[in-house]
Amino acid sequence: MTDAPDIPVRVRPEVAALPPYKQGRQAGAEAFKLSSNENPFDPLPGVLERLRAATALNRYPDASATRLRERLAERFGVGVDAVHIGAGSVSILAQLVQATCGPGDELVYAWRSFEAYPWLAVVAGATAVHVPLGGGARHDLDAMAEAITERTRAVIVCSPNNPTGPIVTQAEFDAFVERVPSDVLVILDEAYAEFVTAPDAVNGLREPGGPRRPNVVVLRTFSKAYGLAGLRVGYAVGHPRVLDAARSTAIPLSVTAHAEEAALASLEAEAELLERVREIAGRRDRLAAALRDAGWSIPDAQGNFVWLPSGDETLTFASAFEEAGLIVRPFAGDGIRISVGEEGSVDKVLRIATSVVMDLPEGHPGRRLA
Repeated sequence: MTDAPDIPVRVRPEVAALPPYKQGRQAGAEAFKLSSNENPFDPLPGVLERLRAATALNRYPDASATRLRERLAERFGVGVDAVHIGAGSVSILAQLVQATCGPGDELVYAWRSFEAYPWLAVVAGATAVHVPLGGGARHDLDAMAEAITERTRAVIVCSPNNPTGPIVTQAEFDAFVERVPSDVLVILDEAYAEFVTAPDAVNGLREPGGPRRPNVVVLRTFSKAYGLAGLRVGYAVGHPRVLDAARSTAIPLSVTAHAEEAALASLEAEAELLERVREIAGRRDRLAAALRDAGWSIPDAQGNFVWLPSGDETLTFASAFEEAGLIVRPFAGDGIRISVGEEGSVDKVLRIATSVVMDLPEGHPGRRLA
């Protein structure tokens, strides 16, 4: 245990050294918040009506969100026990890591990817094994397969990759899973699946019956495409006994009745919601194309965000965006993730991005123009 003088109790050294999760900055009334990959649209009126009708705040929610599990099980052609609901897909991810990894074990993932992955390993007492992204800021699945050892207990594949944007193809994922030992958990994190337009992208729930292999679990969320980030509800589809292990590590009653009700209402209004998703995807493609025309070399964007590989200039450039009323998400030394927000934000993003790109030195990987 650590004896750090600024902590009044004995804390595990690796936890004491771990920085807390850093949320995307909030924005003032005059700024656009483009830092957290939120859906810029308000919930549909029908969803809000269902929330207002759910007034039993003095009662605990259904601990397993049975109605939502039943609805999703019917959709994906699986049994109810093959669906697990959590307070956002990241909470299920934490449960799966806690269930599979402990001291001496390894968790493998691509890097840079979702910033929660490293601390999930640390909290579990496991070793984080991050495999550098390959060309085009994409997962290097061959290198990830080679990184698996006898100590590996779980592997995370994020498609589209947050924060860089590219997908893993179905063929790549299938070939990768063939190389993973059958007793190693493969977590396919598809938090942004609804925004994907690439026809060859992996889709862990493309066929009835859920994942083909029992060691694969697919994660999805209602936070992004369905616009319920403030209610925290996500789900997993996989082998019932694997999900039982996740359920055993979950904090009881963490999914509220309001979250379940809003998710059910959103599924009923899915056609209208997905029209909004298509609008965001179109806005994303226009933004990505304009950024390339402005001189940026950016990777394929398949989520609801774009990635500027600004390297050492990241914090300086992020300050320029902030001064213009654009709250973006900088990753020091790597790049800037910009969520696709309101239509009114697009021209402002392009104006600042165009003004700073020529400050990158010639030959910089983020710059298209010499």
